[in-house]
Amino acid sequence: MNLFDYLRPASVSDAIAAWQPGAAYLGGGTNLVDLMKTGALQPGKVIDIARLPGLDRIESLPDGGTRIGALVKNSVLAGDPDFAAAFPMIAEALASGASGQLRNAATLGGNLMQRTRCVYFQDPHSACNRRESGNGCGALGGDTQNHAVLGWNDACIATNPSDLCVPLAALDAVVETQGPNGRRDIAFADFHRLPGDTPERETALEPGELILAVRLSSNAAASYQNSRYLKLRERTSFAFALVSAAAALQLKDGRITEARLAIGGVAAKPWRVPAAEALMLGQPPDTDLFRRAAAVALEDATPSGNNGYKIDLARRIAARSLALAAAGTPTRMPALPASVFGESAHV
Repeated sequence: MNLFDYLRPASVSDAIAAWQPGAAYLGGGTNLVDLMKTGALQPGKVIDIARLPGLDRIESLPDGGTRIGALVKNSVLAGDPDFAAAFPMIAEALASGASGQLRNAATLGGNLMQRTRCVYFQDPHSACNRRESGNGCGALGGDTQNHAVLGWNDACIATNPSDLCVPLAALDAVVETQGPNGRRDIAFADFHRLPGDTPERETALEPGELILAVRLSSNAAASYQNSRYLKLRERTSFAFALVSAAAALQLKDGRITEARLAIGGVAAKPWRVPAAEALMLGQPPDTDLFRRAAAVALEDATPSGNNGYKIDLARRIAARSLALAAAGTPTRMPALPASVFGESAHV
């Protein structure tokens, strides 16, 4: 690990003022510290924001929405009974991630900023455009079985590893930030970036900008009775998703009046296709409809190497998550949260 300066500011304003190029904000540290140990990241200054006041609250808003501070721990958010009742697929996604110890340390804001688990990014001796622009992509032509099938290009084929971000994308969350130029809101659909010509820019955050909170609207909670998160991984716990899906439906008189679907593990950001959601509107929920919607969601998918299996897997997970959502949200958290082995609905 390289030598670095360590600061613990007393306020958000002090934290932003302390930032400079090459600095990093430290929250729970479950991702940043690991990457510093391997040498994949070498910040010259670490700004510890874990104790900043006012960022660890879950608040009900006057319009019926919910505001979650950036320093709320994953375990606290998943275990809050009112939040879990309003947003069960977020609670299920959180409870399916990492381990109990890590969930006790990891924060909401840190989860949004989570770096890819691409082994070429994590190895400082491998070429990676995310670590250093213009350095090339070592994954191309390498081991790509866990890499992107959507939104990738020759600059980067990495995926976003977050469980939490998939339901946040499906529910049209808003990210509140503050930076050198003041405060602003970022629509979650715009928060994570595809590689394009600037693969080193993974999010819409500007230099020095800090996440304050995430907001969810009252409409996002309206599908609480029919929403699920489903995750397929190489082992049942403490593993990142090969593919995942968050599905939420609103039903009236036996027909779908609103549909939300986001897929994880397939791109550099949670993948959402409005055309797939529109296909389901006004239709009675059934397995054939969900298969067709899943096919539309993945119709642009292309392997980035030896990962073609992901395309069919993602279609199946998307269709199954919709079937589980249509069947109804469980009254209690499943024994194996988000696991395909803990469910009874098959597609």
